[in-house]
Amino acid sequence: MNLVTVSLGSNIHPTRHIRCCLDALADTFGPLQISRVFESEPVGFADSRNFYNLVVAFHSAWTPGELQVWGKQLEIEHGRRPDIAKFSPRALDIDLLTVGSLCGTIDEVALPRSEITHNAFVLQPLAELLPEQRHPRCGTPYAELWSAFELGSQRLWAVDFSWRGRWISQADEQPLLAAARR
Repeated sequence: MNLVTVSLGSNIHPTRHIRCCLDALADTFGPLQISRVFESEPVGFADSRNFYNLVVAFHSAWTPGELQVWGKQLEIEHGRRPDIAKFSPRALDIDLLTVGSLCGTIDEVALPRSEITHNAFVLQPLAELLPEQRHPRCGTPYAELWSAFELGSQRLWAVDFSWRGRWISQADEQPLLAAARR
């Protein structure tokens, strides 16, 4: 069994779609570790609504290819069309970040996903969720990667979010900026 991490995002009815995705993940893979949920401004999108983003970890014996197919199928069930432009609004975006310590292209899936070290909306929740876990390629703990991360213009802030009767996150007063990091 490998520890699997996935990044979830939505900017179309995000609360509903993320809750449905968490239900599907829990029903399929069992217990989940869930980061706080963050709202973030779109990165790379010309005209789009803000996203809700979070990271989820769970254990699975599935291959990277099986995990990828499962995630893409769930995206399609939530209205994602493969023929739509990459940077367009989406009800659900599921990105496979890591599968244990696997590195390289496995089952046509690049691991670990490069967005881990490029996007605050991926690294920050991952660093909160698994601070001591090491990035499979560079070996640096996620908390250290986050403390060295240059936010630039990327802004994100925790939002109130509950799932299955418990709070996953609660809103911060200010967006999380480089000067306001914990």
